[in-house]
Amino acid sequence: MSEVVEGIPAFESGTARYPREPRGRELLLLSVAALSIVYGDIGTSPLYALRVCFAGRHAVPLEPANVLGLLSLIFWTLVLVVGVKYHGWILRLHNRGEGGILALMELVRPEVRNRAARWIVGVLGLLGVALFYGDGIMTPAISVLAAVEGLELFSPVTEGVVASLSIVLLFLLFFIQSRRKPRFGPAVGLVMLLWFAAIAALGLVAILRRPEVLRAIDPRYAAGFFARNGIPGFLVLGAVFLVATGGEALYADMGRFGKRPMRLDWMLLVGPALVLNYFGQGALLLTDPRAVRNPFYLLAPEWMLVPFVVLATIAALLASQAVVSGAFSLTRQAVQLGYLPRVNIRHTSSAEMGQIYIRGISWTGILGTAAIIVLFRNSTRLADAYGVAIAMTMAVTTALAYTVSRTALGWGRVKSVTITGFFLAVTLAFVLANLVKIPQGGWLSLSAGAVTFTLMTTWSRGRRILAKRLEADTLPLDMFLDGVARKPRLRVAGTAVFMDRVSTGTPHTLLLNLRHNKCMHERVVFLSVTTEPVPFVSRRRRVEIQPLKEGFHRVNLRYGFMQDPNVPKALEGVKIAGRKFDMMDTTFFLGRETLIPRGALGMPIWRERLFALMSRNATSAMAFFRLPPNRVVELGAQIEL
Repeated sequence: MSEVVEGIPAFESGTARYPREPRGRELLLLSVAALSIVYGDIGTSPLYALRVCFAGRHAVPLEPANVLGLLSLIFWTLVLVVGVKYHGWILRLHNRGEGGILALMELVRPEVRNRAARWIVGVLGLLGVALFYGDGIMTPAISVLAAVEGLELFSPVTEGVVASLSIVLLFLLFFIQSRRKPRFGPAVGLVMLLWFAAIAALGLVAILRRPEVLRAIDPRYAAGFFARNGIPGFLVLGAVFLVATGGEALYADMGRFGKRPMRLDWMLLVGPALVLNYFGQGALLLTDPRAVRNPFYLLAPEWMLVPFVVLATIAALLASQAVVSGAFSLTRQAVQLGYLPRVNIRHTSSAEMGQIYIRGISWTGILGTAAIIVLFRNSTRLADAYGVAIAMTMAVTTALAYTVSRTALGWGRVKSVTITGFFLAVTLAFVLANLVKIPQGGWLSLSAGAVTFTLMTTWSRGRRILAKRLEADTLPLDMFLDGVARKPRLRVAGTAVFMDRVSTGTPHTLLLNLRHNKCMHERVVFLSVTTEPVPFVSRRRRVEIQPLKEGFHRVNLRYGFMQDPNVPKALEGVKIAGRKFDMMDTTFFLGRETLIPRGALGMPIWRERLFALMSRNATSAMAFFRLPPNRVVELGAQIEL
């Protein structure tokens, strides 16, 4: 199973899927397709970022020196944070081609031998993921609001319908998504290609009228801005940071496209288009300070305004869809790595296994986004709350990158400390500037992140403690097999597969079956499904068979954290005792435990209850592992925690 882009195949190399460097037509198709997924968020930031610097809660006075100073800050933020840090450094830190904070965390943990340090790395990784979710509900809201606000330039009457129309458009997007997930391929990428071309052209026209705005490339204008404005100038960094909020999503999407198409997009189109548009907005403000009410849309001539609003709205919706798609992918990784309970993952394309839909995540996203729009009403107020959690996520990514840079890139201690320290200082400056947004609504994203972090840590710790509890109560397998040899049981024809979460003892479901049915199948398989800390496991490494005795076998299926387990498919062609698996002659025995909190699991009682609640609401093993319903027997048991 693999993430693929419409019309473009995925590749396997060695022991795991690893994207080779694309060339020619393939490189072109990947580059165009990446425009919608990778750069949708950062590509719609010009709708609001510069305006908020002069109109937000921590705005600075609109004067020529401040315009040039802010443009210089925006330029160097794009160059250093997005260009150098993410494209030049972070994208090199991949887990067999896969990026994102979970993939990075799984690279760091094996390199840390100290138990306390490993715990800190795990906490930091999960915190980064939780914060990424926290700001995820704000990204669609601010993008779509800012796009639809172009209608206000036609008539003040439209101001009252902007929020309502934004909610309707987002509900429509999620409705379409729930029916069939839109395919992010070259066709959709062409819309974003048109978007970047349009914003670049409008910015260039404005720059040609006021070419002196290009002086802002000189970093001395940024330094002068801080010297002139003091603390207010530092606080406006919270608005400047909005130009780079898509950097973390860019890293998370690396596995779908690879570094080369993404870098090609950035250097040849996205980066130049963003710079031209921001500088064009600055040139417009130098010419007409009244344009501060919406410098992005006022770059366009009057005859172009209607189609430009339509194009911006489509681009914002595509950016929103890309954010949700990233949340789906991140959720699947978290489930596979054991940080969230099983969820129902629906594949919306029979040809493309990367096209998935998770109903709970989708509806949580739409309801959360709608609530954000109702609460803030416009993009300026929302921008005053947006960016807190994502800045913290970037800080976590930077900190985790230190260890991987030393091992994967072979950097020495001095080089690693210098580069990590520089970018961590830059990121922490943005974090500090964003902290003032917490009372204005930034607490919402932090609260959402805190809830997610609590759920993930509760589930992860609960599973570990419960596994130890079950293992301690499990009959040793050697003792059981010796007992079978001494006192043979009635054996019936067919194959019994016992899904085994404890791979060292006798499955509890087997003992329950013997207790109730007084017999065993001719062939008995103890089946374990494990997720390795790599994105993909190749088919030739998928199945491991260990013959035991008395007709018993242990089978282990291995998957990567970007793959969905499919047990019947994995067992196709596998031979047990000289015979291939026949699904019509195989019975799967599953355990369904009812957890009863008793305050003895090693967690506070409220977390035990939360863990039990999450366990009850998890997707059944039958659905998650895609077992045929008519071949499954579930055996229930109550376990006191």
